[in-house]
Amino acid sequence: MLRGTGSQGHGPPVKCRYITMNTVGFEDTIFILNIRIRMVRDTMRLNPPGELFMERCLDDIAFIDNVLTTLAQQITEDSEQEGSIDTDADGTANNAASSVVDYAADTEWQFSQLLTEFLLESNAFSSRATSTERGRIILLREGSNARRKVFEKFSTSSQADLAEPVVSSTELSILFGGT
Repeated sequence: MLRGTGSQGHGPPVKCRYITMNTVGFEDTIFILNIRIRMVRDTMRLNPPGELFMERCLDDIAFIDNVLTTLAQQITEDSEQEGSIDTDADGTANNAASSVVDYAADTEWQFSQLLTEFLLESNAFSSRATSTERGRIILLREGSNARRKVFEKFSTSSQADLAEPVVSSTELSILFGGT
């Protein structure tokens, strides 16, 4: 079971490609991570003055990295424990679990892009970051690339399919009471 990921106890566990997970909890976690990634990206683009926002963004980046590492570890552990692929009546892999793993792969890709943007010379945060902070971002990007391979191993989509955001800005607006 995918543990510690949001709405535990909601929805039945689903097996797919050697993975058993609570899909609702997994989807909640991925949704929240995508929002945090966009928030950090937007903050970097706005370039607020002072070190307070940069420090908060670095903390958020560390948090996102930690959660993605946990998800990748759980997927790997679950794949080693299960040993069989659950298929639908027509013989195809169960779509519920496949799609959430696809979303995880997309989220990891978005995170990797965020880390790359942070390191760009044109990014004001990068120019204000210490060499230690930049070095840490480089290490996080390397870890992100390794995790992406884990997610893609269990993903059913090609990388081109994963480039679209999980939730559009229109959907977020509707979800949060906008018009």
